[in-house]
Amino acid sequence: QVQLVESGGGLVQPGGSLRLSCAASGSIFSIYTMGWYRQAPGKQRELVARITHTGNTNVVDSVKGRFTISRDNAKNTVYLQMNSLKLEDTAIYYCTAQIAQRIGIIHDYWGQGTQVTVSS
Repeated sequence: QVQLVESGGGLVQPGGSLRLSCAASGSIFSIYTMGWYRQAPGKQRELVARITHTGNTNVVDSVKGRFTISRDNAKNTVYLQMNSLKLEDTAIYYCTAQIAQRIGIIHDYWGQGTQVTVSS
């Protein structure tokens, strides 16, 4: 089995920063693209950022210049550094990863989500 466990969410004031982490564990042969999505109340889940196993990144325009995605392949972990947080960043943030448990068999896995609340 494979698990993704997120951490680092919480309550922060506008303009503040948080760093989310997501560690993959279990029977893992290889991890490909990892990413972060978020879902605000009453809205659809949306992509925030993703990073390939070679380090290429993609960040959506609404967070560009404020959020940075990175990963540590040795630790099977992806990070999301969030700076200059705004009220509209409030959401549940989900980690996702494309993981192969053996050669040629790749599945998408999701974490349980971590709440980020930006409020004064």
